[in-house]
Amino acid sequence: MLAREEAGSRYTASLGGTVVGLIDYSERPGAVVFLHTETDPAYQGRGFAGRLTAYALDDVRSRGLSVVPLCGYTQRFLVEHPDYADLLAEPGH
Repeated sequence: MLAREEAGSRYTASLGGTVVGLIDYSERPGAVVFLHTETDPAYQGRGFAGRLTAYALDDVRSRGLSVVPLCGYTQRFLVEHPDYADLLAEPGH
């Protein structure tokens, strides 16, 4: 299950009620700053981080916001998935 937890400022991927991946973020006017992506080592290599990142970016798009990718994983994901390039915040935003 993929979800945005506003109270914790994070997106989560859960399996059977256990959080197996997360993206920490902060918000600023007009943008969501992706700070850190993490997958439980027991679940790495199963695509959870990629699915969660796509979910989070789709959520950002649906809210009409842009993204500031400070997280290295998110930066690589955006290079590998240019269909999300329109979400990148303008420099200085």
